[in-house]
Amino acid sequence: MSETDETRAEDFSILNLYGKTYDSEETEAFFQDLNLLQVIDKLSAKWGRGIRKYYLYLPEDPQEEAYRRAVYGDIRKDEVFTALIRFTENLAEIERLRGKKENASNPMQKAIWKIHEEEAFCNAYEELAQELSKAELASEGMRGFLEILAGYLDSDVFKQMREQTGKILKELRAIRFIVTYDKDRISVALGEVPGAGAYEEWLNREGSTQDTPLTNPFNSDSSITEFEDACLGTLRKKKPEFFRVLQVASEHDENYRVPVFQLFEQEVLYYLSYCSLQRDMEAAGFDFATPQTNSPRMEAQGLYDLALALTTLRDGRKVIPNDFYYDEGDRFFVLTGPNQGGKTTFARSLGQLVYLTKMGLDVPARSASVPYFPTIQTHFSVEESVETGRGKLMDELVRLAPMMEEHKKGSFVVINELFTTAANYDAQIMGKRVLEHFIGLDCKGIYVTHLKELAENRGGVVSLRAMLNEHGIQTFEIRRGEAEDTACAANQVNKYRLAYEQLKERL
Repeated sequence: MSETDETRAEDFSILNLYGKTYDSEETEAFFQDLNLLQVIDKLSAKWGRGIRKYYLYLPEDPQEEAYRRAVYGDIRKDEVFTALIRFTENLAEIERLRGKKENASNPMQKAIWKIHEEEAFCNAYEELAQELSKAELASEGMRGFLEILAGYLDSDVFKQMREQTGKILKELRAIRFIVTYDKDRISVALGEVPGAGAYEEWLNREGSTQDTPLTNPFNSDSSITEFEDACLGTLRKKKPEFFRVLQVASEHDENYRVPVFQLFEQEVLYYLSYCSLQRDMEAAGFDFATPQTNSPRMEAQGLYDLALALTTLRDGRKVIPNDFYYDEGDRFFVLTGPNQGGKTTFARSLGQLVYLTKMGLDVPARSASVPYFPTIQTHFSVEESVETGRGKLMDELVRLAPMMEEHKKGSFVVINELFTTAANYDAQIMGKRVLEHFIGLDCKGIYVTHLKELAENRGGVVSLRAMLNEHGIQTFEIRRGEAEDTACAANQVNKYRLAYEQLKERL
């Protein structure tokens, strides 16, 4: 590669445009409130905790979001996904060989494992380049990586390493020697017994009396035995030039891995982990869509809570999707309705929709359009803290104060059941002020509440309801409509069989 290419390669990333480092796993409140940590933990359990940090940093701006979305669009293609999964398997083989090298006690054995490791590295990246060059890559990120990779594979550094490892391993694999035991004396000589073939072939031809093939006992353990060490020492004396070349080759570039490729190996797992999850869920009947981001309108069809859907995969429960839209001028949904009617789940699904869109990933819906939001803010009601001794209302206000003081314009805001311990009149006043504050900052969001007064028609506020069927049972569907006084009460009466005729019958 040229000096310009090397400089570009040092800073190249398929995840971010600005050389950002991911050195912390601190999380903002919305990760917990929206149950995103459940999703991230599931991904980390399968793909390793190394990917977790990549899910905890939001992109810097719309350009970086679009950059990621294009990369994910390429990786989602069957031929690219298959090639990258194969690549991760090859990386696992490189790690296995590296482990053998590090655990080897004999210097020559360590050198041999190093050469095998380099060969596996060359094979992995040559195969990846070959497969990616066949695909129709559309993203700047994947095309840029392939260009850097092609330049590296064409460089003198790589060609020399490939030629040298190939030559050494070819000669190593061609070495044959005869071990002779005669009258308590063992001798080692180069060459092979005519017609004997490899050791395992000879074992099975001469020594096997069973159906189970015999295997070479010297391959059963990566550690070297005293006998093998003695044989290796004898061979070294008989082929000093070969072993000198082997030793020099294994030491000339201990850190042969290029930083840009090490970064790619880590970052690609971010995309593969989510793509693998998406493919599994699609196979189970769940919808995913690439969100449209070139419109100011926000809407979705068939939106569902991803974290909830993951928990239902085990027990087969049905997840109810919902449609929604914000008209021009709409700022906040105020969602009311019966307890256990799906209000909080719907609010979480909106927050997850914005988060996954910002992260450049597909979203859990049949279709979606999501404009740019610089950040996400959430406030979910929590149980009263015994440790602080402040009471639930004070804890809520303490958490709410920084959100309102930061004045983050244009955020997406999810608020769930604020001020439930305050008197209705006070809760209404505080709730209206909270709504006015965020609407004044040009934010968009949703406010889940038991107070129908907050859902009154006024600038930017849209009333949503969690629906009941004709029997007063929750349907978990969310629709536009005026809040009702009796919805919650009727739901509780039906749930606990407290209607007059039911009470009369029981009494």
